Amino acid sequence: MPKHSKRYNEVRKLVDRTKEYDLNEAVDLAKKVATAKFDETVELHIKTNIDYRKSDQQIRSTISLPHGTGKEVRVLVFAKGEKAEEAKKAGADYVGAEDLAEKIQKEGFLDFDVAIATPDMMKIIGRLGKILGPRGLMPNPKAGTVTNDVAAAVKDFKKGRMEIRTDKTGNLHIPVGKASFEKEKLTENIKSAYEQVLNLKPTGVKGTFIKKVVLSTTMGPGIKVNPATLTQ
Repeated sequence: MPKHSKRYNEVRKLVDRTKEYDLNEAVDLAKKVATAKFDETVELHIKTNIDYRKSDQQIRSTISLPHGTGKEVRVLVFAKGEKAEEAKKAGADYVGAEDLAEKIQKEGFLDFDVAIATPDMMKIIGRLGKILGPRGLMPNPKAGTVTNDVAAAVKDFKKGRMEIRTDKTGNLHIPVGKASFEKEKLTENIKSAYEQVLNLKPTGVKGTFIKKVVLSTTMGPGIKVNPATLTQ
């Protein structure tokens, strides 16, 4: 087992690992245990009851948080001509076509958080699947990252819209803000994220959709949350 730091062991004592906290308690506790020297990210971890082996039960979509994530999002856009100009005006950090694809393929350029593409660019960036796919960066219509309305997409992702997808165990890991956020903003972000996930429940899922909810900070322990208090 990995050896935890003295700081981690101290803050872990504050968390009752057998208890499901209500949301207000959990947020207070998350802020209290965020004692690192940087502004820790607060994450919502949701264990679902989906069968990941079934393609119709995988979740891949986007959600928006009312107060954003507190992270500056770097957006890359594959587009040409008029659409490229729209992307630049909307605030995209990188805009290009074949030149960007080559930079990624040959130089290993990955200094961005979201990649957006117009539909006509997919034939150019198709060869990047092995590079971008494993990192969750490949543009995809389900995630709203393949679109002709590049300006709106750039603005949405800059504001805090994000792609979420279940991992190979059916879990979702969603950044919902920073430890420095006011409690009310964190709480609203968490509730909003959870409700949007509920609305993404695949039709094939049998029984209870959400099995467990945990809140954590970058360097802190997991805090179990009573799911019922997320919809009150």
